[in-house]
Amino acid sequence: MASEPANRVARRYSSLFTLPSFRSIVSVFSVSCLLGGMSVIPLNPTVEGLILGLLCGAVLLASSLLVEHICVGALMRRDPIFDFRRRLFLSLVSSWILLAFTAAASLVAALTRDVDVWVKLTSFGFAASSSLRLLVLISVSSLKRWRTLPPALIQPAALLLVLAAFSVGGYGLNVRHLLMAVTSVSVAFLGTFLFTFSVDRVGLKSVGVPSIKLFKAFILNWIKGINGPIESIFDSMSEVKSVKVSVLGFKGSRGFKALIVVPAIHPGPFKNVGSSAIPSMIQRVFEDRFGCVVSVPHGLSGHELDLTSQLENRKVIEWLLEHVDLQPIGSVATPFMQLRRNGASVGCQIFGGRCALLTLTLAPETMEDLPLELEEAIQEEARKAGLQSAVPIDAHNSINGDFDVKRASLILEKAVKDALSEALRLEAYQIRVGAAKVIPTEFGIKEGMGPGGITAIVVDVKGDKAAYVTIDGNNMVSNLRDEILSRLRRMGVDGGEVMTTDTHIVNGVVMVDRGYYPVGEAMDRERLFWYIEKAVRDALGNMEPVSVLWCVEVVPEVRVIGEKQIEDFSLVIDAVFQRTKRTAAVIIPSFAAILTAILALL
Repeated sequence: MASEPANRVARRYSSLFTLPSFRSIVSVFSVSCLLGGMSVIPLNPTVEGLILGLLCGAVLLASSLLVEHICVGALMRRDPIFDFRRRLFLSLVSSWILLAFTAAASLVAALTRDVDVWVKLTSFGFAASSSLRLLVLISVSSLKRWRTLPPALIQPAALLLVLAAFSVGGYGLNVRHLLMAVTSVSVAFLGTFLFTFSVDRVGLKSVGVPSIKLFKAFILNWIKGINGPIESIFDSMSEVKSVKVSVLGFKGSRGFKALIVVPAIHPGPFKNVGSSAIPSMIQRVFEDRFGCVVSVPHGLSGHELDLTSQLENRKVIEWLLEHVDLQPIGSVATPFMQLRRNGASVGCQIFGGRCALLTLTLAPETMEDLPLELEEAIQEEARKAGLQSAVPIDAHNSINGDFDVKRASLILEKAVKDALSEALRLEAYQIRVGAAKVIPTEFGIKEGMGPGGITAIVVDVKGDKAAYVTIDGNNMVSNLRDEILSRLRRMGVDGGEVMTTDTHIVNGVVMVDRGYYPVGEAMDRERLFWYIEKAVRDALGNMEPVSVLWCVEVVPEVRVIGEKQIEDFSLVIDAVFQRTKRTAAVIIPSFAAILTAILALL
């Protein structure tokens, strides 16, 4: 899951650019043009005027479609966002403004018999329609700003010409009337550029990046999945850190049986950006390298340890493949034990007398990202207990309201200390391990399941079986974890934990308030249970004696987004929305008044 700042970012953008279908847009556009064509009737309230109105509506629709498809399409052919459907939707919305002003102009002109009134009001509508298009194109299109001017103007200009020809074409339009339209759109465009300049300053002041550039980068990713621009911005804001990766391996008679890889890297921030997919990426390359089942549960880390780009992902993975040096620590382990205290639940199993594998959860209450400070405190407790290391896992397996990270850290730290103390009193025995992986065919990232699927690693210590089930998802619905463990007990499994990887590849791909579905929320529960039980059953079916291997690697000098940058980034999003409202409240009335005064003088 996300920190609150990152969550605010996701909520702002997860619903961007949800458009109607092409057929719906054309249907509404057709009706709008037909009604717009009727605006000629007040100037000619006869049967002939009705026919002209219908003809005008047809010409408005045809000209809009042709201009958008041919002229604007040619100007924006290299823009990845504005395909024909999006361009047509923009034309639909902007046309409503012009058509509304035209209808009002026709009514007033019919009463006053003054063509100047018609031209002035429609010029006002033309300016408003064109400036809306310009603002959208500047904010979203990948075109340079000066290149957005023609696409902003062409379609409203085509509509204006058609409306003028059918409405007041016989009233003797002249150069002065043309000057009214040109002046109107010039003033409106000046206001638009001042508005965007003001909004850009928010981002420049906060994070050193113009707000609109930031917005464009988000749009490119959210709509087209293009991650280069937003990752470039994250790189420019980043800080360099070293990150830890712990690996616990089980080796059977024919090679590696399973690996548990726990990176202290946060799999975020969203979609295919940064390290969002790193659990399944690590899983895939380690499967290829070691030829075994690989589980990649969530380490103790938050969004401040999101990697900035795919380049950093590759750097981490390549470094691990080159430097991972698994050392044998024996073939014994203590039975899995689970301590529940003050709402915290800590599972503990000590391997080879040196390394403690710890699973941390607050289920059924909300379990979210845990801070690095807790990781450091746990390592200190492990050293005090005489162990070489601990591998703590944030099970990330329950979402149920708010999360108090300070309280969670305090009760989990105390529970870990007590769990280590109790586990060390248990006798260690030879272990057997089985492992399996399944990829559900019904569930994908939209349902909250990443490409890593479900892994099950079962550890048997003198008949006491513990299942470590890892699901490639971002958190789980509350109480699902307990239901899964209850089902596994009926299969002969004595204990264990159900965990998620916290992958953020599932974030920002569905239009819901949270921005993603936690495991179990949008899945058929019975099918999910079936897949988990299959993985555990397959693991139980291939158990064998194993030796245990372990290592902790520190990957140097990788770029992470950083805690301060995440907070700044979130704040700039909110600040832009506030600045937009304030600036619009000043600029729009001011320039409307200026334009009104100018038109009155012409």
